[in-house]
Amino acid sequence: MDKRVFRKISYKHFKKNLVYGVLFSLRIFFGVLFCAAGIYICIFTAKNGSDLFYYALAFASPGNAIEFLQNPPLEEKPETEKPVFENKDEISAPEDPEEQIVFEIPEIESQIPENRKGKVTETKYSASEGGLYVAFENAMIKNCTHHSTEKIKKMLETKHDLSLDFDSENPQILLYHTHATEGYEKSDSGIFDMAGTWRSTDPDENMISVGDVITCVLSEKGIGVIHDGTMHDDPSYTGSYQRSAVTISEHLDQNPEIKICLDIHRDAIEPSSSEIIKPTAVINGKKAAQIMIISGCDDGTMNMPDYWENLRFAAALASKMEELYPGLCRPILFDYRKYNMDLSPGLLLIEIGATGNTLEEAKYSAELLANALAELFTE
Repeated sequence: MDKRVFRKISYKHFKKNLVYGVLFSLRIFFGVLFCAAGIYICIFTAKNGSDLFYYALAFASPGNAIEFLQNPPLEEKPETEKPVFENKDEISAPEDPEEQIVFEIPEIESQIPENRKGKVTETKYSASEGGLYVAFENAMIKNCTHHSTEKIKKMLETKHDLSLDFDSENPQILLYHTHATEGYEKSDSGIFDMAGTWRSTDPDENMISVGDVITCVLSEKGIGVIHDGTMHDDPSYTGSYQRSAVTISEHLDQNPEIKICLDIHRDAIEPSSSEIIKPTAVINGKKAAQIMIISGCDDGTMNMPDYWENLRFAAALASKMEELYPGLCRPILFDYRKYNMDLSPGLLLIEIGATGNTLEEAKYSAELLANALAELFTE
C-alpha cells in the first residue's frame, strides 16, 4: 500500500478514535459530576431539613420516610414545591410495634367508593434498649447520629437548665405550627379514603385546634403561653420552615422571657397507598394518639450549638410523659435535622399522632402533653 494512502487512512482513524475518546471522556466526566451533585444535594437537603429528601425517601420506601432521615431535617430547610393539600409531605419512621391490631373494615354508611377504601392499622409503638435505642429514665431515644450510646448517656447526666416562673405574667412558652393545615381522620372507623389529604384550613379541624388544647391547659396552670395560629403552609407548602422561623424570631425578640418553643405537628405513617398507621395508646381507658418528639443534632455545619440542651429537654419531657402516662410517648428521634432548632435551646418539634388518628385522640394527647410539661417544671 502506498505510504501516503496508509498515512491518510491512519490519520482518519486517529481523528475518529480521538473524537470517540473525547466524547467518552466527557460522558465519564459529566456522569461523575452529576453523581457528585446528586450526593451533595441529598446531604444538603437532609442536613437542612428539606422535604425533598423525605419525599424521595418515602417514594423509595413508603412509610419509612421520618425514621424519618426525616429536618429532614428533618432545616433551615429548603423545601420543594408541593401543593398544600397533598398528604405525602410528612415522613415517618415507625419503631417496632409493641402490638398491632388490624381493623376489619366494618359495614358502615360511607360515601367512599369501594376502590378508594384503605385500611387503618392501629399500632402501639415501643422499643427496648439496644442497637439504635438508648434508654433515659422512663423514655427511649432513637439515635440516628454518629454519637455513641455512652456519649449520649454521659451528656444526659447533666440536667437541662430550662425553668419556668409560675408567678410571671409574661409568656414563657411559644406554641406554633410550621404545618398548621395538617389534620386527622374524621372517625375511628378502621377505613380511610385513599383520595383524602388529611389537611384543612379550618382552625377547628387542623393543628391549631390541638395547640388550643395545650394552651388552655398550661394557662389554667398559671403558665404564660403564646399560641401563634399562623398557617405557614398556606397557601404554599414551600418555604413553611423559613416562614415559621420569622414567626419564632419575632416572638423571641418581643418576649425575651420565652424559654420554650414547641412546633406542633402530626405524623404520617403509610406502609402503602392502601394502608395508614394509627399510633395509639390507651390512657385511663381512653384512646390517645401516641406522641413523638424530634430533637435535632448538628453535624458541624448546621449552626446548632445548643443541640445537646434541646436533647436534654426532649429526654426530660418524654420521661415525664412516660412516667405519668405509660405508652403515650414513642421513642425520641435524635437525628441530623434542624427544624429551626438553632433558634432556641428549648425548641422541639412534636408529632401528635398520625393521619390514622382522630382529632379527638390528638386533642386528648395534647392535654396529657400539657399536663406532663407543667409537671416537669413544678418538680
